[in-house]
Amino acid sequence: MWTLERSCASVMQTSWLLLLLLAAFLRPVHCMSREERHKLRDQVVEMFDHAYSNYMNHAYPADELMPLTCRGRVRGLEPSRGDVDDALGKFSLTLIDALDTLVLLNKTEEFDAAVRRVLSDVRLDNDIVVSVFETNIRVLGGLLGGHSMAVMLREGGRHMMWYQDELLHMAKDLGLRLLPAFNTSSGLPYPRVNLRHGVRGPATRTGTETDTCTACAGTIILEFAALSRFTGDPIFEDHARRALDFLWEKRQRNSNLVGTTINIHSGEWVRRDSGVGAGIDSYYEYLLKAYILLGDDLFLQRFNIHYASIMKYISQPPLLLDVHIHKPLLPARTWMDSLLAFFPGLQVLKGDIRPAIETHEMLYQVTRKHNFLPEAFTTDFRVHWAQHPLRPEFAESTYFLYKATGDPYYLEVGRTVLENLNRFARVPCGFAAMKDVRTGSHEDRMDSFFLAEMFKYLFLLFADADDMPFDVEDYIFTTEAHLLPLSLSTAARSRSPSAANSTGVKELDDSNFDWTCPNTRLLFPDPAFPANLRDPIKIAVDKSCPRPLPPREPGMGRLPLRAQDFMANNPEHLELLRRMGVSLIHLKDGRVQLVQHASQAVSAIAAEDGMRFMQEMMELSSQQQREQLPPRAVQIVSHPFFGRVVLTAGPAQFGTDLSKSITGVRGFVMAAEPYSGCAELTNPESVQGRIALLQRGQCMFAEKARHIQKAGAIGGIVIDDNEGSSSDTAPLFQMAGDGRSTDDVSLPLLFLFHKEGNILLEAQKEYREVEVLLSDKARDRGGDAEEEDCATEEKEHEPGPACSPSLSLSSPFLSLSSSPSLSSSSSPPPDQSQPSTQELDQSEAEEGEIEEEEEDEGEVVPPKEGSEPDAQKEPKEEPASDKDPNKLLDALLADWQEDLEAFRQMEKDEL
Repeated sequence: MWTLERSCASVMQTSWLLLLLLAAFLRPVHCMSREERHKLRDQVVEMFDHAYSNYMNHAYPADELMPLTCRGRVRGLEPSRGDVDDALGKFSLTLIDALDTLVLLNKTEEFDAAVRRVLSDVRLDNDIVVSVFETNIRVLGGLLGGHSMAVMLREGGRHMMWYQDELLHMAKDLGLRLLPAFNTSSGLPYPRVNLRHGVRGPATRTGTETDTCTACAGTIILEFAALSRFTGDPIFEDHARRALDFLWEKRQRNSNLVGTTINIHSGEWVRRDSGVGAGIDSYYEYLLKAYILLGDDLFLQRFNIHYASIMKYISQPPLLLDVHIHKPLLPARTWMDSLLAFFPGLQVLKGDIRPAIETHEMLYQVTRKHNFLPEAFTTDFRVHWAQHPLRPEFAESTYFLYKATGDPYYLEVGRTVLENLNRFARVPCGFAAMKDVRTGSHEDRMDSFFLAEMFKYLFLLFADADDMPFDVEDYIFTTEAHLLPLSLSTAARSRSPSAANSTGVKELDDSNFDWTCPNTRLLFPDPAFPANLRDPIKIAVDKSCPRPLPPREPGMGRLPLRAQDFMANNPEHLELLRRMGVSLIHLKDGRVQLVQHASQAVSAIAAEDGMRFMQEMMELSSQQQREQLPPRAVQIVSHPFFGRVVLTAGPAQFGTDLSKSITGVRGFVMAAEPYSGCAELTNPESVQGRIALLQRGQCMFAEKARHIQKAGAIGGIVIDDNEGSSSDTAPLFQMAGDGRSTDDVSLPLLFLFHKEGNILLEAQKEYREVEVLLSDKARDRGGDAEEEDCATEEKEHEPGPACSPSLSLSSPFLSLSSSPSLSSSSSPPPDQSQPSTQELDQSEAEEGEIEEEEEDEGEVVPPKEGSEPDAQKEPKEEPASDKDPNKLLDALLADWQEDLEAFRQMEKDEL
């Protein structure tokens, strides 16, 4: 946010603007065209739409989207991530955080709908422990930013005319829920609070903490002061000021630095290392921005004193190194964290442009090397912590530097950020955080700050002033990039005497106090000035951490192939794999094994893309194995089988979920024409109302499903075309979609290997009309009617097919006995072992696989729990046996009990 000139003397404003114009005229001639800039602006909007719509479609009202599994993250339902989960409070976090982004991107109608959703759906009275810091900057800041935008639109007379400050009322409710955290002798807040019960009580599950980070306690003033001035209630601003006063008092007086962690009761520094990154960062940011927003010179005075020490001890351009507050000449660590990337932007607001350019350039070169800023990197620019949760701080500083300099170089930096997000982080359901920037692997995470901050700064970087619905100069950005109006500086507030007396103004040295606007003395006397600062840093980073990044070769200039898009029957995809050094080995069961040889790639860049593709494929396979659906059953229920034949079937990730159907889907089978199902059926009248039989191959499974559904089929069975394949020996396929929405598929689709499918085809060939039941597990074979039919047949004739022993297919649904009276749909759980190689279905690379143990034939399996075993029912005529009937019954009951325990364990595993 470029607003410092609003708080300074008009003469300084004039000189600053003139110098900005001078810089614009002197910039290099090779600048980005207006059309190209607008194309990038529109791309930012499209990326936001992709992230926001996927959150609303797949996650809302959950707090965050899990973009890999396309569902919402609800605290308590997902494995705990530790302190990261403290931001989640079951208050639709991402929607609230994105409110003012919608307005900035000219999505007024979406903003109107989002505000209505917040007012109708979001509840703050939740019995849940949350971070005071995260809830303040994300939720309270989001509500206040949304309120500011709603008021601005309402005053424009065209939109939000119905709005009556409802978001402000919610913000005050939340502020009152956060206030109990400030009930300490020091005024520093507890790090966590229970939204319903406050702190320090049996029901709160918090209040025993003794430490908090400096940023956690010092990043309150903007939101709390804005809430006080919006509502006229001074209590919020007073508490925030009291916390800042205490931190200032506890600074190390010789170095004028603060530590990273402080005891909230005694004020003792728990961690004495000091820097501008994690744990401290936004404390410094809020001192300067509190001066801008509130017009209080005290905050600028404190910031300048801190800043002088930062530049003396911590800043070693282009590095920013942590030091000990008591021995500031002694480095505290040899690595930097990514959160310090905000600091060049803060230096621009301060007016110290030269070190801002140098540090930003160092960060850019690390970004170019690793595609994203690692969470931490060493002083020789190598990875220390490899994660990257899509943090926006680097984009923020890029925007501020472009705003200050007009140098088109920073537009190219922004383009790099955009391309890397689309190339490496974009997934079908949003944007996924990077688990490891070196390999490109993902984490199932898309934090709310990605929508709140990243797209604001990138849009502002490429947009013109007339692209925005308001003058951004009238607002300041909070640390979460929420927009607060500068007009709040004129709002009256009452100030408690205690706060006024604890500022320590008298002990300050005026010689450290700079009463100026941004420092313009070094602002680009010639066009080459910024480049002169950047070039040595490029050389230093390249020398320490070389990277083979020449321009992409002809034919490889577009984005590389992504694992989730790969289809093994696509010639273009196969050619791309060949160029990346990835070869395919066709297995006998129809799967494809992928192997990469980097030396066979056409270039080093292509080999790097191939390695990333293999990493994505392993990640995709692992993810799908975690999400495997259990096998399904195809049960032949017509004469003469009466349910005795149950075929193990693979599930589909789309269509009717048979596990939620009590009765399953029952119908007669009919082969589709064409048998592949890859074109509109020529025999729809024969398929209508029936279950269509299809052959595997030639097109995607979802395409087959759509064609038979259009013909009026009620279900489908895909039969493997690889002769000899069987569920006895091959892992079960889980049919995936085609990479786009499959919500239009409403029928069930199951997969049979060749052996099982051939049994069904032979049955249809012999008996013509064959009826099957598609279900999640085998059902009873017909109850009393079938028993009577069997008994009648035994009396009148020789035992026929209806009373013949059941077929044994090594099915996990039906372990079959030689006795027709002892059959069941139970089974022990499958063994889901993970193969070490990447093996894929030839027609669909995304299909999941389940390894299963074979079951011994002749195993006796129990009836449904709670029912009486058939062996205890009225006896039927049995063939003569030399064995003792009582012993035989005891053995059967023992086996039954053993299998019953296995069945119960299977149910627990599935749950």
